[in-house]
Amino acid sequence: MTSSKEDEPLVHIGEVVERTGLSHRTVRYYEEMGLVSPAGRTEGGFRLYDEAGIDRLLLVMPMKPLGFTIEEIRLLLGALDTLADAGAGPEQRAGARAVLDGTHTSAQERVAELKAATARAEAFTRRLGRQIRQSGRPPA
Repeated sequence: MTSSKEDEPLVHIGEVVERTGLSHRTVRYYEEMGLVSPAGRTEGGFRLYDEAGIDRLLLVMPMKPLGFTIEEIRLLLGALDTLADAGAGPEQRAGARAVLDGTHTSAQERVAELKAATARAEAFTRRLGRQIRQSGRPPA
């Protein structure tokens, strides 16, 4: 299937799932939450996505494990849409940049927290390994 926008190819949700690693259910949920919209539908009503929709999903994917809420994701996507809109005014653009900056800072803080948690988990597994070796059993 193709869209009218410069004959950009549209793909079924199955290919979106394959390319993103998301489940069908998650893609549909993100659509229900207004984070992504199909670019079209087949005559049978099946969702069709363009590259912009797939890129949007790829942007959203790492946000969930970092603990961003749907509303925070929606806010970021809205800011990115505003920045991409040539008709957006200076105040709109400034607000969008502030959202982008805030999300970036928050993401950096959350990654730092995950790294610290990972370091603690690795120290824990090393400690358990030492205790196993000291007990006379080789670690698994």
